[in-house]
Amino acid sequence: MRVLVTGGTGVLGRAFQPLADAAGHDVRAPKRAELDLFDPVAVGAAMQGVDAVLHLATRIQPLDQMRQPGSWRENDRLRAEASAVLVDAALTAGTGTYIQPTVTFVYPGGQPATEETPVGEVPVIMRSALAAERQAARFAHAGQRGVVLRLGLLDGPGTGNGQPNQALGATLDVTDAGLALLAALSIPSGVYNVCRDGERVSNRRFAATAGWHPRR
Repeated sequence: MRVLVTGGTGVLGRAFQPLADAAGHDVRAPKRAELDLFDPVAVGAAMQGVDAVLHLATRIQPLDQMRQPGSWRENDRLRAEASAVLVDAALTAGTGTYIQPTVTFVYPGGQPATEETPVGEVPVIMRSALAAERQAARFAHAGQRGVVLRLGLLDGPGTGNGQPNQALGATLDVTDAGLALLAALSIPSGVYNVCRDGERVSNRRFAATAGWHPRR
């Protein structure tokens, strides 16, 4: 399968690419300077001959900058605006699969959550994640495979988190996240939670559908 990956140099991209290469996929991961994700013409050209898209590009801010005005603007554009450009290009090119990772933080805190749990009102910094999910749904409604993976808080090499933060209710080792992205290339459209076993957020739908289980 020929796979276009945005954000290939980020933590998820680095986890996914060697796994995809080992599985025999042809991965195209243009760097930021090589592909303007807000340029429909450039994205349309990059989409030619592509079987699947993984939109992994984000611009998550360091903790000391998260409260600064405007610090999330680029991340919001990557999730909300770039996802729309990618979906338009993928539909035009006849690309069969679109995969959009988001986060389990969209669920209300404190209570067990499954994919059926209503999301409701979310903090401002989460709104672009839901906007990105709507683009994946638009792709699916057009008759293609649109997959949303709501990931727990990543930990492991390159994430800045050496150990899982269990207080957040959903965590995920970064290598397991890469394996989940690989598995998502061949599952039906829908929203799936991806996190460790036995946490507040349930991973049962994804585990049953994808045959995926966290290694640790």
